[in-house]
Amino acid sequence: MRKSLNIMKVLIQLWCVGLLSIGIVLVTQSGCSRGGDTSELSEIVFALEPDRDPESIMQDGDRLRAFLEAETGLAVRITVPLSSAVLREGFRNGTVDIGYINSTAAVRLGEAVDVLVATEIDGRSYYESYWLALRDAPYESIESLRGKPIAFSSRTSTSGFIVPVAALLKRNLIQAGGSPEDFFGTGNVFYGIGYVSAVERVLDGSVEAAAVSYYVFDEDRHLSAEQRERLKVVDRQGPVPTHVLAIRSSLSVESIESLRRALLAFDVNEPELSRRLFGAPLIEVDSVEHLAPAVEALEAIETLRL
Repeated sequence: MRKSLNIMKVLIQLWCVGLLSIGIVLVTQSGCSRGGDTSELSEIVFALEPDRDPESIMQDGDRLRAFLEAETGLAVRITVPLSSAVLREGFRNGTVDIGYINSTAAVRLGEAVDVLVATEIDGRSYYESYWLALRDAPYESIESLRGKPIAFSSRTSTSGFIVPVAALLKRNLIQAGGSPEDFFGTGNVFYGIGYVSAVERVLDGSVEAAAVSYYVFDEDRHLSAEQRERLKVVDRQGPVPTHVLAIRSSLSVESIESLRRALLAFDVNEPELSRRLFGAPLIEVDSVEHLAPAVEALEAIETLRL
């Protein structure tokens, strides 16, 4: 009887091990459904930047989806994340396959993404960062702002913080291991929640200058004509690599190239729609070369106390 019970226990254990093995296989297959070759994916998830009314973005996105599906034969789903931070996290956790991000975000995502295409501004794949002050202010260069209160656009802005701070270090206005306050003065460094909030501090007189992207001053995307009329460019720095459409690097080479060709064709065939979605023409770039200035700027600010 005891021998029969022992045999029964062994059979039950083997049966349980078998079920566990099946479960592991199923979980593994499920976990791979958002990784590896696109043949394992039911669809490509394309995240658009949440920079305007979500409903209008989705309307434009639906036309983009239809074009990409026709060009590549891949199923595409368009999403609009709540914020750029959510979009970046989507790359990290594998819930986003393609997304529009700035150059420093692409660098920080590291090997998780590749540059699919970049945007082009006036025939170039880079732009400048500006220091803006009131038109009648006595400042003519960043050096003249020593000891003066200033505002950065935000702590994460590429052109409104990272590149300007790296430029201070490059010009020896601050030293490795130091801080922007070493140049501007203790308590004189402020951070906005975007370009406009930083410039508004200049306009209301609470700071003397603000670091922003070139287009805040050169274009009418953020400030009114009256506001821009009250401002001037004190100094500039760069190059700032243009934004990119990044793609999850774990996708197959064939699918990445197919999507690259499709996006370049979309830009040619639907230029107005492409500008609404991505702000500028799309071009193919060398990923390492394009992101090199962002890598340099990030490495520079890592030496500072921020």
